[in-house]
Amino acid sequence: MNLDDLIAKFSSSTENQRKAIFSTLFIAGNKLQTLFDNRIPKVSLKQFMLLSIVRQSKEHLTFTQLGNLLGCSRQNIKKLADALKKKGFITIQQSPYDTRAMCIHPTEKVNDFYVNDFSEYQQDLKYLFEVYTDKEIETLFLLLSKLYAGIENLEKKGVNKKR
Repeated sequence: MNLDDLIAKFSSSTENQRKAIFSTLFIAGNKLQTLFDNRIPKVSLKQFMLLSIVRQSKEHLTFTQLGNLLGCSRQNIKKLADALKKKGFITIQQSPYDTRAMCIHPTEKVNDFYVNDFSEYQQDLKYLFEVYTDKEIETLFLLLSKLYAGIENLEKKGVNKKR
């Protein structure tokens, strides 16, 4: 079975399309992680995403806040942060607002990485999306943004609780 066969099989109904979209999100995430983990030698894709958020944030975010943004646990953020700290990309300091919380602070090495290495990976993003028109990019952006509302809906229904 190839991709075209799968697309044809799941095109028959809205219910099948929902299943296909869910599967596609999972598979696409795995494929992108594998591609970028093999492509970026200094950091994993998850570490890269954490660095991107830390770098873009105007405030120093706690592990919990970063976990909420990245869709993972505080413990996962701690594990990523520990690896990035060992590589010299960040420091970990106590939050000025909550003595129990820890915050991530980017080092100069992060800025150096984005200035000297990141442009190469921006080109990869262009390749990823070059199959879309500008209008399709806008539509995809809006639909993926709306997907977050569906995820919040799942969270409110307690889907993440074990049955």
